[in-house]
Amino acid sequence: MIDPSSLYQLEPEPARQPQHAPLLHVSLEGFMDAGNVRSQLTGHLLEHLEHTVVAKFEMDSLIDYRSRRPMMTFDSDQWSDFEEPELVLYRVIDRSGEPFLLLDGMEPDFHWEAFVEAVHQLCLGFGVRRMVSAHGVPMAVPHTRPIGATSYASNRELLGPADPMFGTVKVPGSAESLLHLRLGNAGVETMGVAVHVPHYLAEAQFGDAAVAALDKLVGFTGADLPRDALAAAAGLNRAEIARELAENEDAAEVVAALEQRYDRFVEGQRKRSLLAAEVGELPSADEIGAQFEDFLREVSDGEESSEQE
Repeated sequence: MIDPSSLYQLEPEPARQPQHAPLLHVSLEGFMDAGNVRSQLTGHLLEHLEHTVVAKFEMDSLIDYRSRRPMMTFDSDQWSDFEEPELVLYRVIDRSGEPFLLLDGMEPDFHWEAFVEAVHQLCLGFGVRRMVSAHGVPMAVPHTRPIGATSYASNRELLGPADPMFGTVKVPGSAESLLHLRLGNAGVETMGVAVHVPHYLAEAQFGDAAVAALDKLVGFTGADLPRDALAAAAGLNRAEIARELAENEDAAEVVAALEQRYDRFVEGQRKRSLLAAEVGELPSADEIGAQFEDFLREVSDGEESSEQE
């Protein structure tokens, strides 16, 4: 493994005296992000909250330029600009004045284990106790129903009572997922959410999913994050989706079919919950036995009283 500390460079002031920030929000571009959930959320936070750069990663060691070629500008008769890939650690201040770290940029192609250890070093330096992340995943659900999400954590107790949708599955890995695994094993609490995005909006922008992701992160962390502008943008996005569906009969039929299937699923879940509740209210075998013994005792006592009379 290459030296993890060689993968990043602290800015001068944080290098002299890192200011503690107990929370790290990881936002890596390059893996799955249906509905542009990750990018909407990160852009919103950086636009509306005070932030400063505290560290940058050395991308030459982490990126495969030939698989993700950066853009360059050709101006008339010369090359004039190169859009360098970036992976930046920001120190962000929430609306209550509390600091947190935001790691934003391209997912590394190489040296994942060294990258994870580099992030771990930064967590130790800045006193990070919890890491969170959010992204979108495509699902066969309609955009007209409540937004679903799959939450996960390094410690199941952090999630509270839950009814997981998935069992044990194998899926392609990501650097972000590896951070959850390795940092969790190293003692940093990690929590993440995959927001369910309608598959027909996976390649588009779905504002309601970004709002749902923000709400989940607030629930995970208690951070005081701005919401109004993101919710307003989601409202405009929702109206645009409705307009496009009104002009596309085939797409509207697909959404209607998904709505029917979703409603049948919810009704089935409701009936199952009611049945479980009814079963839960039934007395146990021991309770039934005790009641039966009481009944026999009462009958026996009654017969004895009759004989004495």
